[in-house]
Amino acid sequence: MDSTTERTGPLRGLRVIELGSLIAGPFAGKTLADFGAQVVKIEPPGTGDPLRQWRTPQGLTSVWWHVQSRGKQSVAIDLRQPQGQALVRRLAAEADVVIENFRPGTLEAWGLDHATLAQDNPGLIMLRISGYGQTGPLRDLPGFGVIAEAMGGLRHITGMPGQPPVRPAISIGDSLSALHGVIGVLLALHERVAHGGRGQVVDVALYEAVFNMMEGALPEYDRHGMVREPAGSALPGVAPTNAYPCVDGRFVLIAGNGDSIFKRLMRLVGRADLADDPALERNPGRVQQMDTIDRAIADWTRQRTLEQCLAQLAQVRVPAGKVYTVPDMAADPHYLARGMVQEVALDDGSTLKVPGVVPKLSVTPGSVQGGGPALGQHTDAVLRASGLPAGELAALRASGVIA
Repeated sequence: MDSTTERTGPLRGLRVIELGSLIAGPFAGKTLADFGAQVVKIEPPGTGDPLRQWRTPQGLTSVWWHVQSRGKQSVAIDLRQPQGQALVRRLAAEADVVIENFRPGTLEAWGLDHATLAQDNPGLIMLRISGYGQTGPLRDLPGFGVIAEAMGGLRHITGMPGQPPVRPAISIGDSLSALHGVIGVLLALHERVAHGGRGQVVDVALYEAVFNMMEGALPEYDRHGMVREPAGSALPGVAPTNAYPCVDGRFVLIAGNGDSIFKRLMRLVGRADLADDPALERNPGRVQQMDTIDRAIADWTRQRTLEQCLAQLAQVRVPAGKVYTVPDMAADPHYLARGMVQEVALDDGSTLKVPGVVPKLSVTPGSVQGGGPALGQHTDAVLRASGLPAGELAALRASGVIA
């Protein structure tokens, strides 16, 4: 499993096989690749990962693909054929990590489950991402990120009070699951290195990754009978934090919830009476009068442009910001200075702006290794490196097992 490019980063030398498609599993693979891992992505011949065709005109490759699969090697193998399954077992015997996001039981049916692969590779770590996890009464149900966001509690609290639940606008359930999966892989790698060389399964359920982000919702309910409800643009139980309208039709986000910050903010907006009110000195008291405080702030912001608000808020050290659009991000000096807008060269000679790498390491930073590969671009190179003879490669291609 030799890489076609020299890898850098803290995970250089780590060998990863990525099975599955779309978002959760591949996002985890992308993150590992950003930090130097060699990630071999297994795709079905002919069609490839469906993400190649998402959010793009028919016949074109999705630009999302070049974010999600950057730095990976594409190997086209039909996992539904026994010969294809044997090829994956061959690759997994030399791998450190296998990533998959099929429905539970799928890999077992193909003989690609961890118990089987670990017979030839006891140190293998397998990341399994699914809707409901590998155990429990719902394990066999199909699970998508949007359903996990609902079950995990996020949909209930997202949106305006009294209105239908709102989608968070991005695939947050899948992405959170992927990041939890990466944490699990790194923990399992540490266990393997520090405590005896054993591999293990990292079991991530989409709904659990969302639920893990729900802050104090469960203990608030258990202890006080409180149920969090949608709160629009406000931060429930913390005052003042909200989006306020400006005269130019834009909104300014203001987080004035620190005790001393609140006093400075109130004096700025001309409400010294609120700044000096003993009932508003601490957050619990301010929460009881959120409407009064929000009206006072909005009366001030409505008389100023967004930029005027930001400049005056900065002068008195009140945290504030604008609601960024993609054009804002692409041109923002701070984004650019932090390397968060990268440009990659594609095979057709064009260039494409893609997000930079997070987090930033001081000694062994990650890097963007080009765009996503063409379907099957690395099939021959990867399989030859595994010791497969050229004649066998040709026979497998002729039978449709590889492409």
